[in-house]
Amino acid sequence: MNFKIFCLVFFSLIINDLRAGGQFEFTPLARAAYEKTLALRFDEAAQLLAQLRKNEPENLVVHYIENYADCVKLFIGEENDFKKLAANEEKRLSILRGIDARSPYNLFAQAQTRLLWAMNRAKLGEYWTAFNETTTAFEQLERNQKRFPTFMPNKMSLGILHAVVGSIPDNYKWGLKLVSGMNGTVQQGQAEIEDVIRFAKTNDFVFEQEAVVMYAFLMLHLQNDNESAWSVVNSAKLKPKENLLATFALANVAMRTGRNDKAIEILQNRPVSAGFYPFHFLDYMLGLAKLYRGDGDADVYLKRFAYNFKGRNYRKEVFQRLAWHELLRGDAAAYKANMEQCKTVGRADVGGDKNALAEAKSGVAPEPTLLRARLSFDGGYYQAAFDVLKNKKEENFGTTAQKLEYNYRMGRILQMLKKPNDAIKCYDRTIQTGKNTRFYFACNAALQMGLI
Repeated sequence: MNFKIFCLVFFSLIINDLRAGGQFEFTPLARAAYEKTLALRFDEAAQLLAQLRKNEPENLVVHYIENYADCVKLFIGEENDFKKLAANEEKRLSILRGIDARSPYNLFAQAQTRLLWAMNRAKLGEYWTAFNETTTAFEQLERNQKRFPTFMPNKMSLGILHAVVGSIPDNYKWGLKLVSGMNGTVQQGQAEIEDVIRFAKTNDFVFEQEAVVMYAFLMLHLQNDNESAWSVVNSAKLKPKENLLATFALANVAMRTGRNDKAIEILQNRPVSAGFYPFHFLDYMLGLAKLYRGDGDADVYLKRFAYNFKGRNYRKEVFQRLAWHELLRGDAAAYKANMEQCKTVGRADVGGDKNALAEAKSGVAPEPTLLRARLSFDGGYYQAAFDVLKNKKEENFGTTAQKLEYNYRMGRILQMLKKPNDAIKCYDRTIQTGKNTRFYFACNAALQMGLI
């Protein structure tokens, strides 16, 4: 053989060997395992993954799905084996780096793995590590987008990051970009995810459910567009009677868009067989939705969460909600007993737990009429909330805080009942009488008045 030809063939083989790597493909078996994972049927998913390892030993998607399962378990269960499971992150990243470098899944799978762990680390207070993971994931997704601009899974993840970064106030964005290189706008992220959803409608897209839920949460939390958020999840292919993550997504959006009755219906019809991983937070959601509606059995579901969930968050808040339930039933002793529990269980890391602990330490119970109006309002029952307060006046309440809350809550109710002029009168009264107090009512009244 001619020496030049030999060298050309030899180096060609070396280069191809360096470029080639593991396969990453959502074959029918891999897809079935992924769908079982999304449904929180982890034991069935594990059986399919074992079969996948045997039948498709070169398919590295198995490690991606296993990581997804670990991260979901940690996020919804907040179990104490975080360190044990977290040790798998770098091992899996090392394996996923072996995906064929010519595949758009190479950088995408690594970035997604980092983002899932960042989510869990942030929830557990490891903010700096979560920030670094997110920064690395962002950089990998940006690089991947340049190499594979039509790869929709990448656009989905990058879109939500662009939107989140875009929601940061302008006077902080320069620092974020300087430290991390991350940038983007809410509009950019929204447009990218809309592209993905349009693609999913006419193509077989394995991440369709995730894209729909991401888009709904973006519209809900970043664009304050409740109707678009509900429309997109309600018209999607989500199956809440078969998939607990779908149950959570639909019920969550329903509760946040004034569809509390629908949320109760979704939560009551969720699957409850032993084949599903325990998702105790759904009991809390159902108990809270029933508390909003004034159902007498709200405490049944709140107690299920309180005594079955062993994580760190929402445990103080759920005892506060149980205390409110008892207060509205006229049982002051049971209110106090539950508020005592607030002082000892869980941690005060998230806002709801912090507020519950503050109420417990203050020893001051909510005024029952105002509390009932607040809960009805939070559930989207605006006329019911108005009916609770319509025969009351400021002088019916004894403390400055109660008088301010009465005016503020009546303003919020009237605003949602499409009576802006009446709402402004209540807000103005709240601002004038509360601007020099330590309570939040005057500040919030000014915000709502400005929005009107």
